[in-house]
Amino acid sequence: MRKLVLPLALVLTVGAFAQTKNKSSKFAEDITAKDLKAKLTVIAGAEMEGRETATPGQKRAAAYIENFFKSIGLQPGTPNGYQLKYPVYQDSLSNAALTINGSVLALDKDFNVSPASFITGSWKANEIIFASYGISDSTTNNFSGLDIKDKWVMVLDGTPTDGDRPNFRAIRAKMTGLTGKGAKGIIVISKDFPKAKPAGLKGNMYITKRTASATPVINISVSQAAAILGKNGAAFADLKSAVRGVYNASLALDITTTTNTLESSDVIGVLPGTDKKDEYVLVTGHYDHLGKRDTVIYYGADDDGSGTTSVMEIAQTFVKAKAKGNGPRRTMVFMTVSGEEEGLWGSDYYTSNPVFPLEKTTVDLNTDMVGRIDPGYKGDSLNYIYVIGEDKLSSDLMKISDSVNNSTMKLELDRRFNDPKDPNRFYYRSDHFNFAKHGVPVIFYFNGTHKDYHRPTDTVDKINFDLMTKRVKLVFYTAWAMANRDNMLVRDIPLPKLER
Repeated sequence: MRKLVLPLALVLTVGAFAQTKNKSSKFAEDITAKDLKAKLTVIAGAEMEGRETATPGQKRAAAYIENFFKSIGLQPGTPNGYQLKYPVYQDSLSNAALTINGSVLALDKDFNVSPASFITGSWKANEIIFASYGISDSTTNNFSGLDIKDKWVMVLDGTPTDGDRPNFRAIRAKMTGLTGKGAKGIIVISKDFPKAKPAGLKGNMYITKRTASATPVINISVSQAAAILGKNGAAFADLKSAVRGVYNASLALDITTTTNTLESSDVIGVLPGTDKKDEYVLVTGHYDHLGKRDTVIYYGADDDGSGTTSVMEIAQTFVKAKAKGNGPRRTMVFMTVSGEEEGLWGSDYYTSNPVFPLEKTTVDLNTDMVGRIDPGYKGDSLNYIYVIGEDKLSSDLMKISDSVNNSTMKLELDRRFNDPKDPNRFYYRSDHFNFAKHGVPVIFYFNGTHKDYHRPTDTVDKINFDLMTKRVKLVFYTAWAMANRDNMLVRDIPLPKLER
């Protein structure tokens, strides 16, 4: 008897979808490479200036998506319109002064303030703890034997294994470790002094207002760090052998900043359902990217212009189906979010302030980078997609995902990155994560990284639109199945411990 349970469940799942497959198939043909390219050419065009969160380029992209949602007949996703707005803050540096052992250091020659920690305040110290790299690899902190609570701590930039180059993951892990252990202030020894170009006066953007207890972070030159460590004239490489521990050094730091309130938004369009209109299927993708660095535009065609375009195309297809009498049973919510590149801000804001109840949201189908080919892919590189998260919260979802794919697109559903312990941590790195941590079942569709990832060369001409079309059709078919099945997905798998 037990052997028959799973096959029977699978037959029922396939059968339920087969009843609507003929209808969905004719509408799926409206998803074309030509349409996708036309939309992506706008989203990833020069006019959008890389769509960095809370910039004019991002706002132009939001307006374009909003106007598209209006033009196809979607309803606004909030009581105030199509855009769910949230505040973003950015500090400007008015003044910074640093004195060490009686010597006044020069801004941009000897030190600067990290853009991540522009905050007004005055700090003094009589000793500095040197913790070498403060990290043994890109994720593991190393402060063993050091009491750093309420102390100023000085660390070398990078890790022992990355050739001393800046490493985003290492920086985040290092700073998290230092603040988590109560460091009063952080000094990072950088080889990048004196600055050929003065540091900017604007800090990093953030969404949670800082307090007076925030930890200041400054960057300091090798020569100034060497003097503190009693190694005058030493090079960066020589400082690696400096003894970890306490060094006597009088420090006085004064920073004055002003805080500017900016704004960003998620763009939401809604297609009401019929008999199950109080239950919801979300289709999401992030429309922000990295913006401009000086005059260089980071176009973000694949990341995540491709996902944004996918959401728009799928929305258009559902609207066409409803116009011909085939509306979804559940309400479809099409949402493009901003702030993903900054730390999943837009999806975090939505899931913390949901417009539609999360307990009534059956699934989030999230597309983030679906237009390219992973150069290291070993299977059929013209017929695959990585899928992540299907088995984490619902025992229904992977079976449905497989059955829909097997009866429609027959893509290779590659789950190599599905384990949250995968060192790439892709499960934590896109907007589906914020839904998953609130218990909403998710699928993250992803093509893998490539040499243009987070580079200015991530442009429309590199997109494989034929392959992208296949992937978008699969997401459409899966959304169709989610919207029209009798029951919401069961949530029968305990919520795991999730840490971004």
